[in-house]
Amino acid sequence: MSSSPAATPLAAASPVSQASPLVMRVIGACALAHLINDLIQAVLPAIYPMLKLNYGLSFAQIGLITLTFQLTASLLQPWVGYHTDRHPKPWLLPAGSLCTLVGILMLAFVGSFPAILMAAALVGIGSSTFHPEASRIARLASGGRYGLAQSTFQVGGNAGTAFGPLLAAAIIIPYGQGHVAWFGLFAAFAIVVLYGLSRWYRHHLTLFKLKQGGMATHGLSSGRVKFALLILALLVFSKYFYMASFTSYFTFFLIEKFDLSVASSQLYLFLFLGAVAAGTFFGGPIGDRIGRKQVIWFSILGVAPFSLLLPHVDLFWTGVLSMVIGFILASAFSAIVVFAQELMPGNVGMIAGLFFGLMFGFGGIGGALLGYLADIHGIEEVFLLCSFLPLLGILTALLPSLKNR
Repeated sequence: MSSSPAATPLAAASPVSQASPLVMRVIGACALAHLINDLIQAVLPAIYPMLKLNYGLSFAQIGLITLTFQLTASLLQPWVGYHTDRHPKPWLLPAGSLCTLVGILMLAFVGSFPAILMAAALVGIGSSTFHPEASRIARLASGGRYGLAQSTFQVGGNAGTAFGPLLAAAIIIPYGQGHVAWFGLFAAFAIVVLYGLSRWYRHHLTLFKLKQGGMATHGLSSGRVKFALLILALLVFSKYFYMASFTSYFTFFLIEKFDLSVASSQLYLFLFLGAVAAGTFFGGPIGDRIGRKQVIWFSILGVAPFSLLLPHVDLFWTGVLSMVIGFILASAFSAIVVFAQELMPGNVGMIAGLFFGLMFGFGGIGGALLGYLADIHGIEEVFLLCSFLPLLGILTALLPSLKNR
């Protein structure tokens, strides 16, 4: 992608956020690539019921697939971000998508549980190279509107996660596992988009202080910053352990409790994930306006009354409450990432990789642990237990108050 005229002049200002203008087409391309990346990832949990039936898998094995994907997607991300903060690697974007393409094609044609784990690991590796770099590009193109850029980038991923199960229900469930290969076309298109983004990124490296970054202006000590990052990590834990119960097991919950078909349960999952996408979009700009901490307060603790009600209502209210929960809960992640980046300026990629990594890691561990508990106690008990997790949002009180720039 070549730069637009508005993106070429560089004012003689010192802060990067003031020197670089808002480039929405770049942010939009990042969001589109994120949509494709997460759409492909969403295929895996969407076909869990089919894999469980075809291969005679237990819930614990389903959780192990989730764990394999999430760990490869999480463990590499902070290291990729840390390294590329100091040594930018624009070519990682299309290379990571190529890895995803190989993984999704493997998933279409594998015939054993270990091969499924290998395919899940490859898709996870592709994700781990994508998120830190693409998140940084979105921030670099933000013109200082970091919440807007992060939420737009993130909503692309949430939209992909929402459409994944819907497309899986239309393309894969009726026709079989081999039709997973059609999603390889999305991966091939993503390679083209990411190649264009990598060119824009490479041509604009001199505009940004990638090695040193900005200076911290919050006045917090190193120990206070580390404590705040720990609190943010615990909030991500509460959010994504609870989210794991939906992304991996909501369809099973609906099938068991309300005797829905697989296709009908996928529609409910789509509604939940669509609400997640909407909540993500609004969370970033609202955080720019009223402050990240206020958004985090509302997003995590505010969802608790609805999560506590969910296991006790009928099918109609289960659908309504799941959408309310998805909308409110999703608004926190963009605010958490930008809050952490403001705590540690100059480490944009590492922070993005760390928190995306925590998101995938906690989701993976949650998926495996909840699968084990579902085998022992039943899926309805799992949802009852998880309904208390949003109460950990009270930890937001321990976060420092930062000036909203």
